[in-house]
Amino acid sequence: MGALVYDAAGRLLLVRRTRPPAAGSWSLPGGRVEPGETDARAVAREVQEETGLDITVGALVGVVEQDGPDGAVYEIRDYACEVRGGTLRPGGDAGDARWVSREELTTLPTSPGLVETLAGWRALPQS
Repeated sequence: MGALVYDAAGRLLLVRRTRPPAAGSWSLPGGRVEPGETDARAVAREVQEETGLDITVGALVGVVEQDGPDGAVYEIRDYACEVRGGTLRPGGDAGDARWVSREELTTLPTSPGLVETLAGWRALPQS
């Protein structure tokens, strides 16, 4: 599960991964759904762990599939979210967390397909 979170300036929240898949790259905050969790609860938990922000989870924006180890395929559902509190700081498996503009997004080493997927969903940062 992943979160599309924007600040008041239209910048997108990204985290730098410290673990596979795509360690070292920038991506949307998110992670696995634990047994018994809903998607919304998993997204809120992961965003809080990775960024320190408390969010409200909204509508499903889109679904992508990513190749995993040993031929596995991960289905990743990304949701529109809004910040309702907290202080931005990296944590969990995020080595860094920050708001990025559209221009910055094109210069960062992002996870495979992120920019193209966001463009297809019309979800690129506005600023």
